Amino acid sequence: MPMNRVQFQSGLSMPDFLQQFGTEIQCAAAVEQARWPEGFSCPLCGHATHTVLNAGSGSRKTFQCQACRHQTSLIAGTLFQGTHLPLSLWFLAIYLISQAKTGLSSLALKRALGVSYPTVWRMHHKLMQAMALRETLSTLVGQVQIDDAYLGGELTGGKAGRGSEN
Repeated sequence: MPMNRVQFQSGLSMPDFLQQFGTEIQCAAAVEQARWPEGFSCPLCGHATHTVLNAGSGSRKTFQCQACRHQTSLIAGTLFQGTHLPLSLWFLAIYLISQAKTGLSSLALKRALGVSYPTVWRMHHKLMQAMALRETLSTLVGQVQIDDAYLGGELTGGKAGRGSEN
């Protein structure tokens, strides 16, 4: 029987994750790269020439277009918009949620991140909504194989799971 390559892919270990995204600067750089892969582009006029404002310690970058003078923050228009939490905490939440095979409750995430339940509940739901939206953008094509699937409803008097005669 051939090995399931998807199931046994190496993934990203916690030490590797922390090495790549353990600081606020690393996370901000990742957001900037994801948002503007070819460099800053003004969301209003599209020009690339800009000035960086508020790049001091503790504050996030704000970009000002030199053509139209429009200002936009690094997190404006992203799921991080309006947050006061460090991006490194958001990235850790993304990592923990994406690595949990059976899902991760908000309570477990609260314990791992050390923030209040209402805060982590909102984070969790924003992340799950973003993941669901991303999932709707791709359509499966070709042969699709499912591993360990349970299809159908409850049967009375039958044996459940892998031992089922069905």
